[in-house]
Amino acid sequence: MSVSRRDLVKYLESNGFRLPREGANHSIYTHGQKAIPVKRHRQFDRITANELCKQADPKILTLANLARRPIKR
Repeated sequence: MSVSRRDLVKYLESNGFRLPREGANHSIYTHGQKAIPVKRHRQFDRITANELCKQADPKILTLANLARRPIKR
C-alpha cells in the first residue's frame, strides 16, 4: 500500500503543520518546535508514511487515519 504525497501533505496541514520553506530535496513542514522534512516523491511506501506521521504526533494512529479518512478536495 502506498500513500500519495498530496494526501500526506493534506493530512499534515489538517493537523496544524504549515510549509514555511522549501529545501533542495525536501519540503519542511513545521508546527511550533517540530519540523518534518517531506521528500518530493509522488508516492510514499507505508513505512515511510507511518514514520512521518509518528514524527508529526506519536499519538496519531498513523497510516490508518490516512487510509480510512476520505480527504475532501
